[in-house]
Amino acid sequence: MRRLSINRRTAAAASAVLSLVIGATACGGNAGPASGKELDGQTVTVAGVWTGSEQKNFRKVLDAFTAKTGAKTVFVPTGDNVSTFVGSKIEGGNAPDVAMVPQVGVLQQFAKEGWLAPLSEKAATTAEANLAAVWKNYGTVDKTYYGLYFKAAHKSTVWYSPSAFEQAGVAEPKSYEDMLKTGRAIADSGLPAFSVAGEDGWTLTDWFENIYLSQAGPEKYDQLAAHTLPWTDASVVKALTTLGEVFKDKQLVAGGAKGALRTDFPHSVEQVFGPEPKAGMVYEGDFVGGVAKDDFGKKLGEDAKFFPFPAVAGGKAPVVSGGDAAVVLKDGKNAKGAQRFLEFLATPEAASVWAGAGGFLSPNKDVDLASYADDTTRATAKSLVDAGDSVRFDMSDQAPAAFGGTKGAGEWKLLQDFLGDPSDPKATAAALEAAAAKAYQS
Repeated sequence: MRRLSINRRTAAAASAVLSLVIGATACGGNAGPASGKELDGQTVTVAGVWTGSEQKNFRKVLDAFTAKTGAKTVFVPTGDNVSTFVGSKIEGGNAPDVAMVPQVGVLQQFAKEGWLAPLSEKAATTAEANLAAVWKNYGTVDKTYYGLYFKAAHKSTVWYSPSAFEQAGVAEPKSYEDMLKTGRAIADSGLPAFSVAGEDGWTLTDWFENIYLSQAGPEKYDQLAAHTLPWTDASVVKALTTLGEVFKDKQLVAGGAKGALRTDFPHSVEQVFGPEPKAGMVYEGDFVGGVAKDDFGKKLGEDAKFFPFPAVAGGKAPVVSGGDAAVVLKDGKNAKGAQRFLEFLATPEAASVWAGAGGFLSPNKDVDLASYADDTTRATAKSLVDAGDSVRFDMSDQAPAAFGGTKGAGEWKLLQDFLGDPSDPKATAAALEAAAAKAYQS
């Protein structure tokens, strides 16, 4: 998420940044002169995956917390490997106070390692009142509520350039098969169909999950997510075969497989909405809109549009979500400030700050839809909240980090290999099962 989450830093680089920034007083929010507020003179350090426009907009949330409580804030980027980063900081005695965790599997790992403090009673009560039960379930480990879901993603959206569609004489497709036909028509008019962020393995897991949920159905999706169904199941091979139809077609993938494997997520959006378009469409979550708007000046609903990820082979259209959960680390230096920050994040007030900035959806049903800056995001946010407990959470984010959340390993790496050579879906399924079995056992 990731993710539902945009991130281009390595864990090592982020670690160096943390060492430099922890002592700084001007990073993140700044309380200014003493104001008599409850956290005056205190610093709350928050680690997360966000970079670029997402980090800039999250800093606005941190600034709102500063204005409310007087606490200074420091934001530190974690890199892709959140578990590695946080583990190294705890081991070094320099843990952040709060971590924003983009994978359920990583949250579960942190809880089982004993790294987390439960939510305060106030944060838990507020969250239970304004979030669907599914979000509490994903933040709970062994009946203890640790993770507050603040940012959600609608990961079943395909974004496109209206001018590319107009030039090709095509309309929004209603089925997966029509989407590929539409893509080939766009290619015939002069642009490859899809910009694929193959350098980021998490985007490839999202492609697979949407296809699998629609083609195999929610029951098998849940079984595969829990690894009670093996990755060698025929339904997995079928979904990989379907995905391979895109990956092997140079008309459909900008730059072919080699080009895609050199394209990270921000650049995949740039290839569609930047000054020199290289593709007509980019599949990813609602957060694509935030990048198109903030980084390339596109007006959502006019210069940048999306259609729902379409149903595959007669199945139902998929609705896959993801999210970032705030957790309090026991080894952080400011337990009181950390809990107070999560209490703030549980409120509609905090979510409304980022909602107004764009590139954000809140699972909080009490957030006024008028807080969102445009009709496109407003409609997407309503769809997510209305889905309630029926939404299916990103499968890779539910897996152990070694399988579903680690750069250069597990599902991320194996799907990158499949993008490079999609000729043997059965072999890829077998490799995925071997990696999953090892990760789930440990």
